[in-house]
Amino acid sequence: MSLLIVGTVAFDEVETPFGKTGKILGGAGTYIGLAASHLTDQISIVSVVGGDFPKKYLDLFREKNIDTTGLKVVEDGKTFFWAGKYHLDMNTRDTLVTDLNVLADFDPVVPQHARNSKYLMLGNLTPSIQKRVIEQMETRPKLIVMDTMNFWMNIAWDDLMEVLTMVDVLTINDEEARQLSGEHSLMKAAKKILTMGPRYLIVKKGEHGALLFYENQVFFAPAMILENVFDPTGAGDTFAGGFLGYIARKDDTSFETLKNALIYGSAMASFTVEKFGTDRLLEITGEDIEERLLEFVKMVAFKI
Repeated sequence: MSLLIVGTVAFDEVETPFGKTGKILGGAGTYIGLAASHLTDQISIVSVVGGDFPKKYLDLFREKNIDTTGLKVVEDGKTFFWAGKYHLDMNTRDTLVTDLNVLADFDPVVPQHARNSKYLMLGNLTPSIQKRVIEQMETRPKLIVMDTMNFWMNIAWDDLMEVLTMVDVLTINDEEARQLSGEHSLMKAAKKILTMGPRYLIVKKGEHGALLFYENQVFFAPAMILENVFDPTGAGDTFAGGFLGYIARKDDTSFETLKNALIYGSAMASFTVEKFGTDRLLEITGEDIEERLLEFVKMVAFKI
């Protein structure tokens, strides 16, 4: 396998100022996988769902060349469910329901054929689970990307610190970067975090883009200015899928490639927010992606 993804496959229920969904396909692993599938193949996903998970979604993954051998179905269990309501500014939201269900006992098992994957994406799960996945790899991936959040910083600090020494790229938002480092300045925060283990740090700033830190270098990728933002759910995970999907396609881990990957991640995320759930990710084409990338180039290109 080229890309191994470990993350949640779930049901979401989302309410924004533009409408409300019923139960729809969601989860970090889902968004990462669908985004990456536009840029690379040989993708494998490790997750868990309940017997209530529709077969049509499993078929969808396979149609997108996402191997589901590692997607465990607990027939007598229920799939992880999250419900949230976004405020008018679309930057803040209230979590209404979080039912872990089968995710509460999730013990990932990486399929034998995926244990030599070149690239590994660890979605936002407990640090102990992320560690168990890394330890199952027979050869170390060329690049291990890890997502985490402030919740794990609050309750699993020691485990988080251990996993940070095992990964190459950490992706967090600016608030989490400040909490993890204890520094308010993002430059100071990045320098401190890069001493904790990762070679690269990505700081996601939502509608304000993302920053990539490496040694003493920093690169900024803007977010696309859109007329309509319907649902921000999954944008960060879509960003990660576009980022690592591009790297897997190029099969290169240089700083220059990661800079381009950051733009691809921003481009893929800009599609996700245009409709509810995964709808937009499922309808875009390669031509749509290329056109969006050209829009990014026009937006930031200048001469001095």
